[in-house]
Amino acid sequence: MLDRQFGNAGDEVVIEEFLTGDELSILSFCDGTTIKSLPAAQDHKRIGEGDTGLNTGGMGCYAPTKIATPALLAQVEREILQPTVDGMRKDGFPFKGCLFTGLMITPNGPKVLEYNVRFGDPETQTVLPLLKSDLAEIMVACSGPIPLLKYVPVEVEQKFSATVVVAAPGYPNSYPKNIPMQVSTPPAGTNIFHAGTKLSGDSLVSSGGRVIAAEAVGETLRAAVDKAYEGVKLINFDGMYYRKDIAHRAFRDEKSSSDKLTYAQSGVSIDAGNELVDRIKAAVATTRRPGADAIIGGFGGEVDLSQAGYPSAPIIVGAIDGVGTKLIIAQKMNKHDTVGIDLVAMNVNDLVVQGAEPFMFLDYYGCSRLDVSVAAAFVEGVAQGCKDAGCALVGGETAEMPDLYTGDDYDAAGAAIGVMKPTQRLPRKEAMAEGDVLIALASSGVHSNGFSLVRKVVDKCGLSYTDKAPWDSSASVGESLLTPTRIYVKPLLKVLAQTGEAVKGMAHITGGGLTENVPRMLPKHLAAEIDVATWEHPPVFKWLRESVVPTEMARTFNNGVGMVLAVAPEAADAVVKGLEAEGEKVYTIGKLVNREGGEKGECCVLKNLESWAA
Repeated sequence: MLDRQFGNAGDEVVIEEFLTGDELSILSFCDGTTIKSLPAAQDHKRIGEGDTGLNTGGMGCYAPTKIATPALLAQVEREILQPTVDGMRKDGFPFKGCLFTGLMITPNGPKVLEYNVRFGDPETQTVLPLLKSDLAEIMVACSGPIPLLKYVPVEVEQKFSATVVVAAPGYPNSYPKNIPMQVSTPPAGTNIFHAGTKLSGDSLVSSGGRVIAAEAVGETLRAAVDKAYEGVKLINFDGMYYRKDIAHRAFRDEKSSSDKLTYAQSGVSIDAGNELVDRIKAAVATTRRPGADAIIGGFGGEVDLSQAGYPSAPIIVGAIDGVGTKLIIAQKMNKHDTVGIDLVAMNVNDLVVQGAEPFMFLDYYGCSRLDVSVAAAFVEGVAQGCKDAGCALVGGETAEMPDLYTGDDYDAAGAAIGVMKPTQRLPRKEAMAEGDVLIALASSGVHSNGFSLVRKVVDKCGLSYTDKAPWDSSASVGESLLTPTRIYVKPLLKVLAQTGEAVKGMAHITGGGLTENVPRMLPKHLAAEIDVATWEHPPVFKWLRESVVPTEMARTFNNGVGMVLAVAPEAADAVVKGLEAEGEKVYTIGKLVNREGGEKGECCVLKNLESWAA
């Protein structure tokens, strides 16, 4: 640059963020409004096996990829693809066609590397053979004056596809052309794609660096890759070169991670839950009345009684929740008192984060047949939880429904009501600012979320609930997992009273983990930057990470912190000392930062997430 070897191009330096992770390519049909994507593919850019050597235009590809979980693809569409298309339309440049998005799947989630407004190579050769729908019909729906893509199905085969590119000798450096070639007819299920070839008279010769490719579809990825390499054997020319390890990252992950699990694989979809909330918001809003705006999405629902015809009355806050499939473990262990505490905790912790003091609780117990000893133990646990939270158990309902439940099954739900003054309401989003400190309170364990995934991991590991816990030699698997959810009400209320307006917001880390819950207390222009290496992680989470990928851990479990507070920097020490004086283990885990990308930007940035990889 100093010697001006690059001319004017050397006048500016572009500094890009260094990213680590696996690359992913997504081809999406767009009509300016709607996006429908083909299966995510993974290219192999380097010339050498093991991803070594110079970069190329792509030496092979496979789809779909294992890293592209339904949850990840939903996140990419929600946070990247749809905002991109919406933004272009709002700017007066609606995009119609095929949008190629190159992503890096980092420990902190997906990051955009590039956009191309075309089909990609060799991704197109890989994913189009999986398309069942009429490509021409899709193109017409995208390109017409009226957006029609939402009415046109984009269906794909539930199979795998792999492509192996064959290059000229010397590529990607200088290479010879006009090399005579012989290509045999491929069998059904295998395709030969010509790229750098031409006819010289009646003879086929090479004319480019990446000359030709073999693609195949199979019921499994291994079958597709093996068939593609059989297709390569149909190609012959002097000096031909191809990589012999296409899809090696998928097979590497298969060996190293033994197919790590996701929450969706255990039968629970966080994305479907979020979609339901979005779907019902309009219906819920029609129930608004004086004192209640009927807007859902907070931890609890509020009614301002002073605005509802009761002058000078306080604001009441309600929460309703259950224990979830942790009850299955209680039933297997015949231990039912701790899940009663869980039921109270899940509700009252949701109230206190809004500044409310819980004062009453009601429970519901449904079963196939009423076992008095089991039900009594459960309600005794509920009573203990109410005492810990400082609220009264004022009533409940017990229902025997033999046609709905079977055997010894039972389910439970509860509702808590809290009260507060307007000046106590949280979060105070308007007061939050860049630099506010994030403080976390230690959890007692898994608490009461993610147990469908926990049970899946236990089953995958071949464990019984009476076996010694791999993470705790002093307890069985079941005993350790039944550790009740920590109730934070009394310590938090005391510190809120002592520190005035120092605490600006709180988040109960329940279903959705850090990723989904911390943003619920934030204004749209701020994000939480959390360093996951700043607190002590209970052994049970280290054990779970052996079977669950870091991003899924972050959006499923509390990972050792059950409550997160946003605090004014000048008051952080006082808040920490106050909570520690009440017996809480407290960590300073991060800060609030400006949200990059505005309202559509990432709400919760998790640093050092790669440290969770087992």
